[in-house]
Amino acid sequence: MVVKTYNVGVIGYGMSAKVFHIPLIQVTPAFKLHSIVQRTPKPADDASKDHPTARIYHSATEMFADPSIDIIVVTTTPDTHFTFTKSALEAGKHVLVEKPFVPTSAEAQQLIDISKKTGKLICVYQNRRWDTDFLTVQKLMTDDTLGRVVEFETHFDRYKAMRPENWKGNLSMDQAGGVLYDLGTHLIDQVYVLFGMPKSVTAVFSNQRNDGEAEPDSLTVLLGYGTSGPLVTAKAGVMCVETEQLRYWVRGAKGSFKKFHLDVQEDQLKAGLKPGDKGFGIESEANSGTLVVLEGGKPKSSVFKNVEPKTYATLYDGFTKAIEGGGESAVPVKASDACDVLKIIEAARESAKTGKSVTF
Repeated sequence: MVVKTYNVGVIGYGMSAKVFHIPLIQVTPAFKLHSIVQRTPKPADDASKDHPTARIYHSATEMFADPSIDIIVVTTTPDTHFTFTKSALEAGKHVLVEKPFVPTSAEAQQLIDISKKTGKLICVYQNRRWDTDFLTVQKLMTDDTLGRVVEFETHFDRYKAMRPENWKGNLSMDQAGGVLYDLGTHLIDQVYVLFGMPKSVTAVFSNQRNDGEAEPDSLTVLLGYGTSGPLVTAKAGVMCVETEQLRYWVRGAKGSFKKFHLDVQEDQLKAGLKPGDKGFGIESEANSGTLVVLEGGKPKSSVFKNVEPKTYATLYDGFTKAIEGGGESAVPVKASDACDVLKIIEAARESAKTGKSVTF
């Protein structure tokens, strides 16, 4: 049987394209890196030299007009995502777009409507759904090891005394910049996968760097799921001086799980490894989480190793299946999911501004 190969065009040639998307395209059997949009190549940063078989465009408009391209991957700054995704859909291309999807849930809904009208699919790159420690937490919950979850903490704390000089530090929240749309999107998306839409959102934003900037660099968001549901805390701080940063703390009626350290896949991709390479996605056993369960009415602690990694390539494989015939229901991260996450983010912004909880 002849397997169709899909030509993929990548808009942007920064870290997102180089570290995440191009390597993942290269390990996806049905995908071929066809072309790259790089507006201003430099001697030490030239897509044509790095990928001599790829066609190089200097504007997205040229890429949209290429009838041989099946899929466009949008890796540019989030303030451009709506325009590029809309144009790609209207040009008859499927789209995989970096997170944060777009600045607002209203824009997300517009793109969902255009996707339905054109019959072309959107997938949002919420890769941390495939963090191995997150999959481990999911397994503990699915297996009912912890019992009914009463509290769930998810952290993305770091020590970064200087504000980033890229979109994460330069764009405003209205442009989908800053900590809420960068790290907050990951944290809230994972919570959404586990628990769905919350009933209430309460948020506090702060500037831990105290650098005089108006935009916050740190956040605490409480997501309420009613009297019988869990209380979820999502935190991201930038002045956390620790030898080990807390990632998850999950407490249930039968046990608890605590995990430090971040998933290793991003660092491995930065080092040049790819999914399929020996050891990819496998964290040191020394960084395993701690499981505490009741035995004979007393808490007993043990090391709980991560599950077998599925890796970020799973997202690309899933999008392949959706394009091959699975349709919107098979898209691994649906635009509708990202729209819901944006509604939670917007509620967090409203809560932080007014000092009041926002209910759904």
